[in-house]
Amino acid sequence: MTPQPNPQVGAAVKAADRAHVFHSWSAQELIDPLAVAGAEGSYFWDYDGRRYLDFTSGLVFTNIGYQHPKVVAAIQEQAATLTTFAPAFAVEARSEAARLIAERTPGDLDKIFFTNGGADAIEHAVRMARLHTGRPKVLSAYRSYHGGTQQAVNITGDPRRWASDSASAGVVHFWAPYLYRSRFYAETEQQECERALEHLETTIAFEGPGTIAAIVLETVPGTAGIMVPPPGYLAGVRELCDKYGIVFVLDEVMAGFGRTGEWFAADLFDVTPDLMTFAKGVNSGYVPLGGVAISGKIAETFGKRAYPGGLTYSGHPLACAAAVATINVMAEEGVVENAANLGARVIEPGLRELAERHPSVGEVRGVGMFWALELVKDRETREPLVPYNAAGEANAPMAAFGAAAKAKGLWPFINMNRTHVVPPCNVTEAEAKEGLAALDTALSVADEYTA
Repeated sequence: MTPQPNPQVGAAVKAADRAHVFHSWSAQELIDPLAVAGAEGSYFWDYDGRRYLDFTSGLVFTNIGYQHPKVVAAIQEQAATLTTFAPAFAVEARSEAARLIAERTPGDLDKIFFTNGGADAIEHAVRMARLHTGRPKVLSAYRSYHGGTQQAVNITGDPRRWASDSASAGVVHFWAPYLYRSRFYAETEQQECERALEHLETTIAFEGPGTIAAIVLETVPGTAGIMVPPPGYLAGVRELCDKYGIVFVLDEVMAGFGRTGEWFAADLFDVTPDLMTFAKGVNSGYVPLGGVAISGKIAETFGKRAYPGGLTYSGHPLACAAAVATINVMAEEGVVENAANLGARVIEPGLRELAERHPSVGEVRGVGMFWALELVKDRETREPLVPYNAAGEANAPMAAFGAAAKAKGLWPFINMNRTHVVPPCNVTEAEAKEGLAALDTALSVADEYTA
């Protein structure tokens, strides 16, 4: 679709937003949200007719891009048939969505509890783990994000937690592997893996194994920087959970449904958790939907004992119809395979080539359509381009980088001193190369701030 400029409508949309919409994670008077007129495929555009290649996939959820006609048609058809219905009933769209998801989850994660999104999926996974074990504590990693609701944000291990951290949520944080900025003085992936697992087991010992209900990890941490865990780490966590009777929860909200070149990132590591949360890519964000995939042993806990939790819109028919259509589209059009192939053949070599040319790039890491560039002032010292949780003038280098990317028609995903490369999983080769070329220009601006 060719964007048609309509600045008057854009001004009205912007005025209404500024007058009435309260935005997430923002100081309301300091933001200037772009008024979006439309979107299609890998692009969106504003009311002035400027088009942007979306290398954020919305918030890493439009895994099949915007406005896929088969998913739009499925939502329309479901709306005409049964727009909504209470969750206590068996509904075709809900049943089929659960079946298709369970077919793709690892191991025996065959029961699906639907939520409205990823944060409440984490809330319910933790509740299930605590009820299943009778234990209060949850362990999670620093450099993680699990959602903005009260329990989920306390499980989160980044600065978004700080304002809501009650210090009474029963959450203990530990260091997960991150070789580039190792907390364990490791020099190899094997050392990082072994020392991270030793640290985790020591944490378990000092917290008291009999007090710990769950260990919650993002399979591949997302907004924290896409740190792909070293070989053996997740299997090692699985062994520790089995050893101490702890429920292993994998958060696949961002990494799931093709993002890593597999249906679920757990498949990359041949590991099966006890509970797995999902959202975002399950229906490309077209209608809010999330959920928990539940193992047999935890499902059995609630076989004759009522699970004390639920949501009015659990398994909403419109959201589930969108999920059914999305999963079928991904299978029919080879979207997961495209993420793996194009990631390995175009994205990875393209990013590594950029790293060779730009002194602001400290590290390239990722898999599939899930990549990050860590930006630094000095490659030798690995000093970050901006300080941890920088704001205002301290964040000027990243702001300049982002502005340069947008000026080239690329909408970047920036968090702290990283830019993430997370286009739709069905992005074309031409679109991927277009995005890499825009990144090349933006990184030249970041280079100006290096030592």
